[in-house]
Amino acid sequence: MAWWRRSGKRSPKGPSDGPNMAVDQQAVRRHLTEFASSRRGVEAYVEPPTNVTATTVILIAHDGEWTRRAAGSRDSAFALARSLEVPVYDVLQTGYPNRMREWNSRQRKKP
Repeated sequence: MAWWRRSGKRSPKGPSDGPNMAVDQQAVRRHLTEFASSRRGVEAYVEPPTNVTATTVILIAHDGEWTRRAAGSRDSAFALARSLEVPVYDVLQTGYPNRMREWNSRQRKKP
């Protein structure tokens, strides 16, 4: 009896988390497109993979509001951001804009 094995089927796409996770590119594109089209002054930042996450794209609006989605690889992250026709940066080279930190701070202070 192997009670320690995972029950259920494995996804044929690959793992659902971690740096080699499978990414639903269509869902990511829909979400980021909606965010970019409904806000002004949006910029994209590509974040490198870590031990627990894949490469991600973070979109930051003019007021600091942001959203993040896994993008798969670095190349696909830059291609996705460019397809949104927004400026795109490598977060390792530029860091995060202050407006993002300020927005996060304002969100924590809300009741």
